[in-house]
Amino acid sequence: MQLKIMPKKKRLSAGRAPLMLFLCQMISALEVPLDPKLLEDLVQPPTITQQSPKDYIIDPRENIVIQCEAKGKPPPSFSWTRNGTHFDIDKDPLVTMKPGSGTLIINIMSEGKAETYEGVYQCTARNERGAAISNNIVIRPSRSPLWTKEKLEPITLRNGQSLVLPCRPPIGLPPPIIFWMDNSFQRLPQSERVSQGLNGDLYFSNVLPEDTREDYICYARFNHTQTIQQKQPISVKVISAKSHRQRPPAFLTPDGNTSRKEELRGNVLSLECIAEGLPTPIIYWIKEDGTLPINRTFYRNFKKTLQIVQVTEADSGNYQCIAKNALGAIHHTISVTVKAAPYWIIAPQNLVLSPEEDGALICRASGNPKPRISWLSNGVPIEIAPDDPSRKIDGDTIIFSKVQERSSAVYQCNASNEYGYLLANAFVNVLAEPPRILTSANTLYQVIANRPALLDCAFFGSPLPTIEWFKDAKGSALREDIYVLHENGTLEIPVAQKDSTGTYTCVARNKLGMAKNDVHLEIKDPTRIIKQPEYAVVQRGSTVSFECKVKHDHTLIPTVTWLKDHGELPSDGRFTVDKDHLVVADVSDDDGGTYTCVANTTLDNVSASAVLSVVAPTPTPAPIYDVPNPPFDLEMTDQLDRSVQLSWTPGDDNNSPITKFIIEYEDAMHEPGLWHHQTEVPGTQTTAQLKLSPYVNYSFRVMAENNLGRSLPSEASEQYLTKAAEPDKNPTAVEGLGSEPDNLVITWKPLNGFESNGPGLQYKVSWRQKDGDDEWTSVVVANVSKYIVSGTPTFVPYLIKVQALNDAGFAPEPAVVMGHSGEDLPMVAPGNVRVNVVNSTLAEVHWDPVPLKSIRGHLQGYRIYYWKAQSSLTRNRRHLEKKILTFQGSKTHGMLPGLEPFSHYSLNVRVVNGKGEGPASADKVFNTPEGVPSAPSSLKIVNPTLDSLTLEWEPPSHPNGILTEYTLKYQPINSTHELGPLVDLKIPANKTRWTLKNLNFSTRYKFYFYAQTAAGSGSQITEEAITTVDEGAGKAMASRQVDIATQGWFIGLMCAVALLILILLIVCFIRRNKGGKYPVKEKEDAHADPEIQPMKEDDGTFGEYSDAEDHKPLKKGSRTPSDRTVKKEDSDDSLVDYGEGVNGQFNEDGSFIGQYSGKKEKEPAEGNESSEAPSPVNAMNSFV
Repeated sequence: MQLKIMPKKKRLSAGRAPLMLFLCQMISALEVPLDPKLLEDLVQPPTITQQSPKDYIIDPRENIVIQCEAKGKPPPSFSWTRNGTHFDIDKDPLVTMKPGSGTLIINIMSEGKAETYEGVYQCTARNERGAAISNNIVIRPSRSPLWTKEKLEPITLRNGQSLVLPCRPPIGLPPPIIFWMDNSFQRLPQSERVSQGLNGDLYFSNVLPEDTREDYICYARFNHTQTIQQKQPISVKVISAKSHRQRPPAFLTPDGNTSRKEELRGNVLSLECIAEGLPTPIIYWIKEDGTLPINRTFYRNFKKTLQIVQVTEADSGNYQCIAKNALGAIHHTISVTVKAAPYWIIAPQNLVLSPEEDGALICRASGNPKPRISWLSNGVPIEIAPDDPSRKIDGDTIIFSKVQERSSAVYQCNASNEYGYLLANAFVNVLAEPPRILTSANTLYQVIANRPALLDCAFFGSPLPTIEWFKDAKGSALREDIYVLHENGTLEIPVAQKDSTGTYTCVARNKLGMAKNDVHLEIKDPTRIIKQPEYAVVQRGSTVSFECKVKHDHTLIPTVTWLKDHGELPSDGRFTVDKDHLVVADVSDDDGGTYTCVANTTLDNVSASAVLSVVAPTPTPAPIYDVPNPPFDLEMTDQLDRSVQLSWTPGDDNNSPITKFIIEYEDAMHEPGLWHHQTEVPGTQTTAQLKLSPYVNYSFRVMAENNLGRSLPSEASEQYLTKAAEPDKNPTAVEGLGSEPDNLVITWKPLNGFESNGPGLQYKVSWRQKDGDDEWTSVVVANVSKYIVSGTPTFVPYLIKVQALNDAGFAPEPAVVMGHSGEDLPMVAPGNVRVNVVNSTLAEVHWDPVPLKSIRGHLQGYRIYYWKAQSSLTRNRRHLEKKILTFQGSKTHGMLPGLEPFSHYSLNVRVVNGKGEGPASADKVFNTPEGVPSAPSSLKIVNPTLDSLTLEWEPPSHPNGILTEYTLKYQPINSTHELGPLVDLKIPANKTRWTLKNLNFSTRYKFYFYAQTAAGSGSQITEEAITTVDEGAGKAMASRQVDIATQGWFIGLMCAVALLILILLIVCFIRRNKGGKYPVKEKEDAHADPEIQPMKEDDGTFGEYSDAEDHKPLKKGSRTPSDRTVKKEDSDDSLVDYGEGVNGQFNEDGSFIGQYSGKKEKEPAEGNESSEAPSPVNAMNSFV
């Protein structure tokens, strides 16, 4: 069975009016729902949506903007009239019309005057369905004229006299605001005795000596132009009189006993009476034959002014002001008449009719005097408008009968009298539209059993469709005694039962078609408290338990909350809540009250209460100082798209005043469970205006803080989902880099969920070549952080922008960044490579730069590969050990440090970009000159005899050239380590063994040995040795000792000598271990190598140094080993200040490490010292 809804026959009761989604205006008329998807394809006449005020006062210093906005389908075009004639904006270069709008912008800031454009303007918005017009907009520039120059004579009067100081400000537009001040810009004090009138004059009921001053100044402030004009100061001198007579009141304003006042309905009625007298009179107000309206009456200016706001015709009548003092009273009657500009009783409303339907436009207004009603059609008086047979005018009503599509038009109703006018646009839109159902398909409604259920079926169609409801696919019967059918399509089930569950189908029909929609209804069991808390009386210090057992629908999740005296439970560990019970331990007097159990689900809530009484008083406990209790009762009001007001109730401060409240928010949509700081407010404030972001599901909580700390958070507020909006910002960190030679990878940092401002977050990625004339290419991608453009030229600059958008619209126009498509390896090798050998270890390389286009990427620098091909000395091939130096940027020269002297080198140069190296230049060969050799690899003394020593050595490991000879220097050392004469001996370079003869027996000698090339002397190596003892002398000495060996004195002497020798040996060993008096530093200073000094930057020796193999720090020498053989390891020049090595390593301080040996002593100058004769000391030294 089916149930029909016939909109023409049904009536809605007043109690059900809130259930309607759309109201029918009148018989056969319907509203166009404000559904954007519906309006997209509906033809509609123009409607004025925004316009400037009727009386428009402009600032002459700024451009004139006259607003006129309208909507319609198709979009309307705009035109203007000025002073009743067509205003051709194309002929005035200062006037432009805003694109897509009718708003005029008159550029008077560049040239022109505002007075030129004074007049009455009217806007017309027109499309194929009609024309709407704006109000008559009167344009007038604001004026703030100067005060007329006048000479003001000083005023002198006696104590007690009355006084009026005139202001008489210049007439401005709009009128100025008047106030009195002194020279110090301090407002003059006012009272019942001294006050400012409505006309700006300053009234003194009586003067006193303290009123004497020379700077009574009246100021006029013109708010529209933000200027203040000043009247000339007025001088007042009050002469003290010995006696002054009191007098009864008399009115300073108004004059006479009666006056008249006329005011317009809706304005503020201001009546004024100012009296003089001595003592100062007091003013009273009454209304003859009536009472003053209580809620609209206000007294100003010490009751000298009576104001009635929102005045109506009923406020007309006679008002009396009475001035009274101790000597009498006086009154003045003001006759008030309230007139009225036109105001609406029924304003005409838009009509949407289907062909052959009837309708009416009603325009009913009132006013005093009664307004005249006139009609216009599409902006033309209806008397001269094109005739429409379906239209009939009856005073304030236009009746339409059997309209046709050509009957569509915009009608204007003008209601006017001598005090003003009203103008309203209302269109008649004749549409033939099949039914549409606007309620979302498959909407699910959940209702608690035995409660009303309302199923929506919002619809639209022309003619007005009829609505039918069906239940389930079986077509279950819907009886009118069970269901209530509303004219807006809503189906109401007054008492929903379990068997009401099911699928309901709404069907809309008119003669043009049919539409249907399914909704679903689920009936849930009500939540019930089956075990309620009970009244309890307990003693202090005991424990009490309240029980609250809840039964609920199994598909709903209840929350049980306990309240005390309708507020939150105290935040006290004595209160314990479990599933069904509230337990209060150690009960105190403060715990007495009403405890309520509240069970909530998403659909219903129930509660039950019990009273706790506490007996047997106990001594008042000492105050407890603690952090505050959490705030409670959070409430949100003034809910706007971007702001909301949050209020709360503070918890107990626990005897320490609350200093501030901290507000946090949770975004349940994007970051559920994560709380963020929102703001802080002072502890005296319990409300906060919070700024919000679009499309965020907000919950708030509040914490209180005192000097002892911060409270626990309050319970979260109810959730508030802000409306979606277009993004406020665009993604950041936008970059464009190619990963391949033929692509461009555009990356960015995406917006987070909080910044998206709405659903459907996407990005519009746009790019074009920087140096081309191509248009932007754009693509919209999902919420990602990268987009790859394929098929691009190699390394071409691109302009890139990434704009965020969502379902609500686009973010602001993004900034443009520059990127490059992918790099490829350079195509050309550097040319004209030249090498200049600076010295034996340093060379300077020059090359010509490659063309920029051939680099095909970001130029990172040039890289030199160089290697030692073969030795110039031995001409033997060695393993190629390539080293690399990189020079950043566009440098075209660099220094190669650390070369080996007398060597054959090759090098090539390559350009480097972000992709890698280009081709190598042709190998360039160069030779390094000879250098000084390193020290001989070893030196040892063999076959010592009585007068000779044999030296054996190994040549230098790095000869650094052709050895020409060896130099041997030696000198004796006596028992006190003093050096004897130095002997210099030259040895051929082909020798590796040499015997020294005719030496002193049993004598220590020190040897200095080094090699030489054509470049000079190399580092030296030192050694010491002793000749053997003379055996014959030893025997003779022994025979002489036999004669005295048995003598006691000789035995004692020998013991003393032995002890002395032992002491000398110890001292000798200590001095030798410390280097004696031959410090290494002195030797280094004496043999400094000029080629290893640090190089300065202006030498050009900077860049990156690298080697194809690892290089460890070089150790330059060691102490003499026990076999008396000295070894020298290889050494290299320092690479400090020569660039960034790829794999080169240096010594810790980066400098050249000098030569060290077992014993380093300063080479003494030659002298004539001679060795001492053999002695027991020398004999002992031979064993060292």
